[in-house]
Amino acid sequence: MSDQAPISRARDVRSEETLLSEGGKRAREILESITDAFFALDRSWRFTYANRQSYTLLGRQPGDLLGHNIWEQYPGLYGSEFEHVYRDAMDRHQERTVTAFFPDHDRWYEVRTYPSDEGIAVYFRNVTDQKRGEEDRARLAAIVDSSEDAIISKSLDGVIQSWNAGAERLFEYTAGEAVGRSITLIIPAERLDEERSIIARIRQGERVEPFETVRRTKSGRLIDISITVSPVRGGDGNVIAASKVARDITERKRADEALREVDRKKDEFIALLAHELRNPLAPIRNGLQVLRMADDRASRDRVREMMDRQLSHMVRLVDDLLDVSRINQNKMELRRSRVLLADVIASAVETARPQIDDAGHDLTVSMPGSPVYLDADLTRLAQVFSNLLTNSAKYTERGGQIWLSTERRGTDVAVTVRDTGIGIPAESLGHIFDMFSQVDRSVERSTGGLGIGLALVKGLVEMHGGTVTVASEGQGKGSAFTVTLPVLVDRPAFPVASPAAGQAAARPKRHILVVDDNRDGAESLAMMLGLMGNKVGTANDGLAAVEQAEALRPEVILMDVGMPRLNGLEATRRIREQPWGKGITIIAQTGWGQDDDKQRSREAGCDGHLIKPVDLQDLEQLLVELDRK
Repeated sequence: MSDQAPISRARDVRSEETLLSEGGKRAREILESITDAFFALDRSWRFTYANRQSYTLLGRQPGDLLGHNIWEQYPGLYGSEFEHVYRDAMDRHQERTVTAFFPDHDRWYEVRTYPSDEGIAVYFRNVTDQKRGEEDRARLAAIVDSSEDAIISKSLDGVIQSWNAGAERLFEYTAGEAVGRSITLIIPAERLDEERSIIARIRQGERVEPFETVRRTKSGRLIDISITVSPVRGGDGNVIAASKVARDITERKRADEALREVDRKKDEFIALLAHELRNPLAPIRNGLQVLRMADDRASRDRVREMMDRQLSHMVRLVDDLLDVSRINQNKMELRRSRVLLADVIASAVETARPQIDDAGHDLTVSMPGSPVYLDADLTRLAQVFSNLLTNSAKYTERGGQIWLSTERRGTDVAVTVRDTGIGIPAESLGHIFDMFSQVDRSVERSTGGLGIGLALVKGLVEMHGGTVTVASEGQGKGSAFTVTLPVLVDRPAFPVASPAAGQAAARPKRHILVVDDNRDGAESLAMMLGLMGNKVGTANDGLAAVEQAEALRPEVILMDVGMPRLNGLEATRRIREQPWGKGITIIAQTGWGQDDDKQRSREAGCDGHLIKPVDLQDLEQLLVELDRK
């Protein structure tokens, strides 16, 4: 770069005069008429000429440039690509062309340099709009190419003109295979009228809003898609092509169908639940009438047994529902201990035996030759096998055969419940353990039950670290359910604790206060406890409970939780605040049995939590445990 001072104005004038020679005039006329900007630099980097287009593009006047050094006028050129091409032309006599961005002007310039003995000639033009258009097109092309959607353009004759990567993924044809062919390549024959209608609307300049349809892939697979089609207009505004965006909605359609299926099953389930709850209510109500009318003891005893069975059935239905809900919310807690598999099976058979015998089935149980120990909740695991046994009894024609067999498999034990029942269709095997799943609703209605037993089985088995599978050769060929559980290998040296001595001794007599806003519930429970020899009082709301507790000073309060005026938990807190209330055993009784419900009871000061309807055996067992504490 030359650091010479600017030449004088006189010299500028002589340069102008030289350029105005006859040949110079002609050259100047040419340079002034071209559309490109042009300037000349001498070997000292001074402007010796610039055409009108240069002044216009650079926003300068002739006196601003002529005779001035380019590096002083445009210091932003230092280090730029333009500097490199200028110096290559000046120092190395190389013709160069470059298109680059000049930050000082916020523009893109295309520059061509030509060396001469006097210096260099520079042609340049503003290509900013062109470059930004290219960038926009490149960005658009990148967006189109990277889109998960299929983006396709086609002529008004339906010939494919462009085919992005999304279209390749969706329809399985490469761009090379698709471009130039008819769009009917991917349209099923029965949908061709649809395409003709789309093209007709596009010719009219209409945009086809998103609609759902079906297209065919290269492999012949039909897929559900959503399509939007827009007209493409030429420079004169006329429609010259169509642009189509297609999105795969197969998974969404499946999800929608699955949701509809779940809703349908829930509706059926609610209807079945109402049906199942009404079933035992009818004999219970009839039984009450019989108790009023019958004089002989035998009839009254039979009615009481019937009512007890029906009530137990209702409680079992509700318990199963709550158990499934707890499992689904990960709120069920197992009370694990070292248990014998034989004890689990014996408990399950004892529970299922009445239903098996009532149906006239023959049950065969095969146990391993040596004891098998499990780390399990005996009650919950027995529930698994009793559910499978009663399931077999329910779906097997009268006088059928049921087998329960066990087999050691390394560190696991497999328990299989097999029957000669109605069997399971192949298409139902994959959903047999789903909530609300029914193989045959008509059979379910005739046999009773909510169809949640197998979902409960699966949940409880998995909580024990096991698996459950099903096999069936089809309808009428029976079924087999196999539960596989890990065996407890390390046995403790000490014997398993036996129930505490005296637990079965005669029940102690207690002073009990029953609190319930349901007067019939309070009075019936009080009568039952009174017949067992206890001294019993009642209260029907929370405030009355506090008053009665202070007046009667009972040993035990059975406290309903949801009551008017003052709820049971707040009543418990008030009783605990009194010196006389600290030693009373208070047991919550409620229809709410989730873990957080029990936690709230404990926080309020309750010693125990029982779920309605309260079973006397459960109440007595809880009182014995509280007495020991």
